[in-house]
Amino acid sequence: MIRKYCSFSYLLATVLFFSGAMLHAQVDRDELEKNQAPVAFINYEGPHARIETRAQIRNIGYGLGAQINAGTERPGALNRYFVIHSVSAPDGGKLDADIFGLGVDVGVDHIRNLRRIIQGYLEAAYGYTEQDASLLAEYITIYNAVYRGDWDYFTGRYKNPVVSNLTRQKAGLSIRFDEWPGQTLILIPLGTGGLSSVDTSSIADSRVTEELRREDDRGIEQRRDMVDLKEREAEQAEQQATARREAIRDEERRITEERYQVNRERDAIAQERDQNLADREAGRITPEEAQNREQALAEREKAADERESDIEKREDAVAEQRGEAQRSEEFAERKTEEAQQEREAIARDQQEIIDQEGSRPAGSGVLGVNIITSDAGIGRIVRLDPSSGAELKRSALSTVRGRTVVFVGDRIFAIAGENIGNGAIRIIEISADTLEMANQGDDDIHLESLLWVNGADLYAVTLSQGTARIGRFNTDLARQAISSVPAHPYATAIFSGNYLVTQRPDGSAVLLNPKDLTEAYPGN
Repeated sequence: MIRKYCSFSYLLATVLFFSGAMLHAQVDRDELEKNQAPVAFINYEGPHARIETRAQIRNIGYGLGAQINAGTERPGALNRYFVIHSVSAPDGGKLDADIFGLGVDVGVDHIRNLRRIIQGYLEAAYGYTEQDASLLAEYITIYNAVYRGDWDYFTGRYKNPVVSNLTRQKAGLSIRFDEWPGQTLILIPLGTGGLSSVDTSSIADSRVTEELRREDDRGIEQRRDMVDLKEREAEQAEQQATARREAIRDEERRITEERYQVNRERDAIAQERDQNLADREAGRITPEEAQNREQALAEREKAADERESDIEKREDAVAEQRGEAQRSEEFAERKTEEAQQEREAIARDQQEIIDQEGSRPAGSGVLGVNIITSDAGIGRIVRLDPSSGAELKRSALSTVRGRTVVFVGDRIFAIAGENIGNGAIRIIEISADTLEMANQGDDDIHLESLLWVNGADLYAVTLSQGTARIGRFNTDLARQAISSVPAHPYATAIFSGNYLVTQRPDGSAVLLNPKDLTEAYPGN
């Protein structure tokens, strides 16, 4: 969410900030790495006076990104959100960066929303898809939290123009939302363009990956997505290298042909010059004619020199292109190797998770829900030990709407998901053994809907062309019927005899046929 801070809150944050700055100056890098605390973002959880939509939050970053894409190097306002696009001449292996700043008047107070802002920025600035931008935004925030306060890292990794726009106290991202305003300069390391506009090798380095591995699910889903992105980076780089190699071959053929033509021209000029001299000495032409011929030959020789100079420049360009192709191939090889190593690490982590669970019978324990977002009741399915209440297993599926979990026989169903990026809110089936998603429906479900069971049928408030209606689904999650009348977005479903009682958009109760969901008394 986005919220406003009073002047006293900002004064207190400033005092804490400068107190912390004196401590940061005394931190040794080795000690920092050794004693690095887990990155667990502390967000504001509570009522908000004003709530922006997801689109409004995303558009904060999107607007800045659009300006960067148009060529502006420092869009935004220093007291709000701003970006410094720092790209300079090569400096060894050091990086360029976009510095995404949070000024004193920003109101972002949840890491989820900060990531949405950065996601929008990456979409507009560099053309990333919503899914890729969302993934990169998550990694960027973890990366900046991991290296917060590590001034030696920033000065050693980034070019001088980047570092000149940083301060020791503000570089990176605090894990506390109340330390973000006026105290945050988020570094987005830049790569080579296209899918590699952001340097994924930096933001997904070993320290960031280790942070993800601290999660209960070891961050396997995010790490898989990063592996996929790196593999696509490698494929794109290989395609670029191939295209450059083909262009180089075509240009080399043209240069060879043109050099041949220039050499033939030079030979012709030499022969004609000898003939001109012989004709003048033999008296076959006058001195004036000989001079005119020599002048024409000199002009042809000058043109040949110019063509020769142009060929040499093109050869230099070909050499540069050959170097670019080589660098693209090396980049592709490096990304492929990184992806392969991480894929193997993911497989090891998955096997360890399986081994750890192997000692317990599949499906043992009591199922429940951990709610992880207080504002929407979103959480995870968990399995608890009935003898101690200890958590035996936690699902990696983190978008289950806790109030909607229902059972049909021994099968588990719920509404899950969020309308973020490529996400959607759908009815899903959850495996009782793995606690992961086993199936998902194709129909969009209203985010406030509950899930009701009547026999072997599931009912929910579905969205049909933007209108809320009651839908009936079978246990394969295929829609069987949709109500003939619109429904209230907070509708309930009460099954009474041969009727389903729900509510119209105006709140009035209505009787429906539970099977075809038509009005049960159409004549009235």
